[in-house]
Amino acid sequence: MPTVLIVHEVDDYDAWKSAFDRAADLRRRAGEIRFDLLRFDDDANRIVHLSEWTSLDAARQFFQSEEVAEIRRRAGVHEPQFCYLERLESGIL
Repeated sequence: MPTVLIVHEVDDYDAWKSAFDRAADLRRRAGEIRFDLLRFDDDANRIVHLSEWTSLDAARQFFQSEEVAEIRRRAGVHEPQFCYLERLESGIL
């Protein structure tokens, strides 16, 4: 499953989350299938967005677009780190 891992700092979680929620349909139409949001236990404004996509190409096009860069800027995102990943295996123990 094509997966994207993003780690980024935000100015304010609530403001960022509002922008994230408003972009849900945009993300869905671009190919995002599901997501998880996590935050660091010692920093409420350091967010991890883990998402599954229809393809890594679709994810790259979306995240590298000027429109999404502007959404991130307005939402107070700082220096996002993107990892484009292919799942090798998963399991439940």
